[in-house]
Amino acid sequence: MPALPTISIIDDDASFRRAAARLMRSLGHNVASFCSAEEFLQSGLVDNTKCVISDVQMPGMSGIELQNHLLDRGYTLPIIFVTAYPESSARAQALASGALGFFNKTFNEQDLISCVARALSQLGT
Repeated sequence: MPALPTISIIDDDASFRRAAARLMRSLGHNVASFCSAEEFLQSGLVDNTKCVISDVQMPGMSGIELQNHLLDRGYTLPIIFVTAYPESSARAQALASGALGFFNKTFNEQDLISCVARALSQLGT
């Protein structure tokens, strides 16, 4: 039996990972969380991930670098970025590369929920 589609949460802030995972699970989603982009890429879950919620600034590979890495390898996963340090250039780059959302970490939960729902509906999930 195939595994349920996964929403992968990637953030070096453990409290944000826990809160976002709890929110997504409360909506019935299967969730995997990772403290870095590298951990996500090495997890074996990339192919089963249907939506990524990622921090922009992380030690090692940034969220924007992760987005570019995935695109270079043919993955067109919906990505939603969250950041404590909003920069208009990072926002513009992320959205130009296909990100579905770009939120400050003080976002309204309903905005994130709506963005995830839109991502999954585009995939027919």
